Amino acid sequence: MKPLWIGALAVMCIAAADHADKKFSPGPASSYSSKQTNDQVTVAAAAYDTDELAHTAFGKVSPYQYGVLPVLVIIQNDTGQAMRLDSLQVEYTTLGGSRVEPTPMDEVKFVGSAPKRPQPTMGGPIPPGLFKKKNPLNELEIVERGFVARMLPPHESAMGFFYFQAKHLPGAKLYLTGITEAKSGKGLVYFEIPLEK
Repeated sequence: MKPLWIGALAVMCIAAADHADKKFSPGPASSYSSKQTNDQVTVAAAAYDTDELAHTAFGKVSPYQYGVLPVLVIIQNDTGQAMRLDSLQVEYTTLGGSRVEPTPMDEVKFVGSAPKRPQPTMGGPIPPGLFKKKNPLNELEIVERGFVARMLPPHESAMGFFYFQAKHLPGAKLYLTGITEAKSGKGLVYFEIPLEK
């Protein structure tokens, strides 16, 4: 009979291998229709507001179902010098002018609310506390896929998600500032990218 720890180790190895297989490869910034180029730096953005898109990045969970809109941002640096991204500021803006700042990736797990469950028609409501569920947004992929780059070398790209507590509406845009040349400190012109609905 095998010791219990060997079985547990085998399960952990299988889970780690399964997690490693979940590669996320969205493609270069140039392949997106929603993009803008300023001074040889291209920023592309895509709202992940469908279950199909969410599945490619986050597995089973769809953050948008729980009130969190993930927006993928890809920054391609085609200049000959490094760009600093540590002062990056991103906002989701609506056609009416409302601006929403991103929720930090490690706080997303606290903002999700489960979809409303239909109440049973017979026997009364389900007593509170009878079913305890893990928060669906407490998933490793949400943090792992967040945008974290602080520096972008020449001819390289950086990508990741920003998370907004917002409904994705027609005419919305992503407003991005704070990309600066590492050597001179000169800031690039802002980016305003339409987000397709």
